[in-house]
Amino acid sequence: MGSMEDVQKIRVNTSKPHTPNLPGSEGVWILIFGDMMVFGLFFGTYLFYRSANIEMYYTSQSSLNEFFGLLNTIVLLTSSWFVVWAVRLAKSGAKKATANRIVIAILLGLGFCVVKGIEYSAKFSEGHTIISNEFFMFYFMLTGIHLVHVTIGLGALSFVYFKIKTQGINENNVTTLETSGIFWHLVDLLWVVLFALLYLVR
Repeated sequence: MGSMEDVQKIRVNTSKPHTPNLPGSEGVWILIFGDMMVFGLFFGTYLFYRSANIEMYYTSQSSLNEFFGLLNTIVLLTSSWFVVWAVRLAKSGAKKATANRIVIAILLGLGFCVVKGIEYSAKFSEGHTIISNEFFMFYFMLTGIHLVHVTIGLGALSFVYFKIKTQGINENNVTTLETSGIFWHLVDLLWVVLFALLYLVR
């Protein structure tokens, strides 16, 4: 039986107000802030050069397949939704359900890569490369850097999937999943902006 002092300690601890914290690790938020600044600079540079030669950009932009761009937007948004679902399930301790949602998110991310590969192949077959003109330089550079982010995100999700499969649900693995999910949402957000700038803005 606990002493009166132990009871008092418990009362003190439980009386402390809950302090909300950012999900995931602090490091990922620093990474996201830096990444957003860099991409903001890229987007601003693109718009600056586009304003100087709108006709050429519009003509080149018209050769892009908007269906592929929209499809990949839906794919990534759906993938992010499954990651959110996985985090919620992980916090409830549902190991199998969490792992299943992560797998679906990964498969959707791989689907994004496949669609982007098809799109790149179509552009190459039409004779469009990174040196074709200014627009395609930005197109291949920006989507290529984003594709690297997708690959990193897929690696992070795969890592946390195997951790959960082998170690089960614990506080550390939930934090790792949240951290991976936050980065994956960044990947999603960046693509939405890229889709608007490269495919839709006229």
